[in-house]
Amino acid sequence: MSDDRVVGFIGLGQMGLPMSRNLIAADFSVRGYDLAEPAQAAFAAQGGTLCASGAAAAEGTDILITMLPNSAIVRAALLGADGAAASLRDGALVVDMSSSAPLETRELGRELATRGIALIDAPVSGGVRRAVSGKLTVMAGGAAADIARARPVLDAMAATVFAVGALGAGHAVKALNNYVSAAGLAAACEALLVGRAFGLDEAVIVDVLNASTGRNNSTDVKLKPFVLSGSFDAGFAMALMAKDIRTAADLAERLGSDMPGLKRAAALWQRASAALGKDADHTAIYRFLADRHDDVD
Repeated sequence: MSDDRVVGFIGLGQMGLPMSRNLIAADFSVRGYDLAEPAQAAFAAQGGTLCASGAAAAEGTDILITMLPNSAIVRAALLGADGAAASLRDGALVVDMSSSAPLETRELGRELATRGIALIDAPVSGGVRRAVSGKLTVMAGGAAADIARARPVLDAMAATVFAVGALGAGHAVKALNNYVSAAGLAAACEALLVGRAFGLDEAVIVDVLNASTGRNNSTDVKLKPFVLSGSFDAGFAMALMAKDIRTAADLAERLGSDMPGLKRAAALWQRASAALGKDADHTAIYRFLADRHDDVD
């Protein structure tokens, strides 16, 4: 008999650690694994059962969550040497909450199915702040019965769960969402820089945007606290944003869709990530654009 109150969790980083904490607070028994020793210690300190490997974290669980950087790492964690899938029982459910590539997710689902393991993709939006508060938005793709089975787990970490379609649909929507988010942030930063060059007060520009049709998530919650403050620490890495936009652009290309704005955004964010380094926050796109603007000046 399955026990869906015992959950395995692979990937205890900035997002995974608070997500696992909320599962523990909701009375799930969580078996966790991460490569990084600080994450291991933090997970154990919050009451989780720390395991020596992903395979060990999967033992005794019928629901296994992955929260990892990309599809290749998810595949390796599940099907590679000492992969966690070998420890899962027939009928187990894997919930990939990573930002993976949708077509690769479908292929992974087919491979897991041959082992009697179901897969849903359930990436999240909301950043570290909402991961901590348990108010994430989840975009779930997969069979309706599998999503329903995962709902108690997802509800412990999220305020809203959208069932968006077949397997891979969650990862597709997440990549597209992050493209729209990144495009809005880049546009807002460009507007600030042009306005500054004209002699306008950037804070006033933000106020006008937020009272007008230019308002978006970035103008509302990112520009003043993370851009104009100079802190650039919203909690989501530029490298991950660049990866998600590239995922959306690759999906469009594989579907035969020529989307020039998406192509340009993918190129812009890849250049910014390469210039500012892997530790840069995504709000530092302002710094990248400002440097280019200043060079022109």
